[in-house]
Amino acid sequence: MLAAQRRTGIVSLLDASGAVSVSELAARFEVSDMTIRRDLDHLAAHGLIAKVHGGAVTPDGSSTGFSARRTEEPGFQAKSAQSRAEKQAIAAAAALLVQPGMSIGLSAGTTTWALAHQLRGIAELTVVTNSPRIAEIFHRRADQALVDGAATDQTVILTGGVRTPSDALVGPIANQALRSLHLDLVFLGAHGFALDAGYTTPNLEEAETNRTWLGTAPRAVALADHSKWNTTALGTFAELEQIPTLITDTGLEDAAAEALRERLESLILAEPTETRSPR
Repeated sequence: MLAAQRRTGIVSLLDASGAVSVSELAARFEVSDMTIRRDLDHLAAHGLIAKVHGGAVTPDGSSTGFSARRTEEPGFQAKSAQSRAEKQAIAAAAALLVQPGMSIGLSAGTTTWALAHQLRGIAELTVVTNSPRIAEIFHRRADQALVDGAATDQTVILTGGVRTPSDALVGPIANQALRSLHLDLVFLGAHGFALDAGYTTPNLEEAETNRTWLGTAPRAVALADHSKWNTTALGTFAELEQIPTLITDTGLEDAAAEALRERLESLILAEPTETRSPR
């Protein structure tokens, strides 16, 4: 494929989704990340896109795409377009930590949403979440069980709260509901993570709700793909040591992995199954 054809395809994808990631484009067009970055540089120079960390958005910065400002909150669809293979790998690794009969918490986010799909077959699971999208995954499973004439053995609890642009339920109502719960394990997504800033999110109310999540279980696990490394959003909800287990992907730089291992009890690097061939 010629560069001009590929760049036209990139713009078409961006028009359709509002946001694209470097890794997604590299896999789709079967080229290297470096080639895609050159394409994005070219398109940005001509005003056809706006580059942001890890990808690109529509040039008008509309709410359907990623925001280049760390104080703004991207929408769920925009977030889910990023690093899909990496998120699936992280979700599969996280699912191995969940046993039948557990009570777990899933914070709102696209990586925890991917994890929810992996957990539908685990028996006698109780899931608490502040994400309507995650709750819907388990509700659909329960509906199908009724159609099949089978009893559902999973319980789903959705907190109330005020809905953010990324479809998280946050605020006093959500926090009050969480404070009354005692879970076995909680999984938290993050907008970014860094050595100094810890785990961060652009939404301050969501940061407060995520801090409340930490008090619901004796063990917490952070889920964040490598593109979020050294990304710092407005509000910190946890220092690195407060969430001793991090599951990310093998795209994380060796130096970053070494630095994180010095601060964490456990760093799990999941291997994405999708591969791409550089040219």
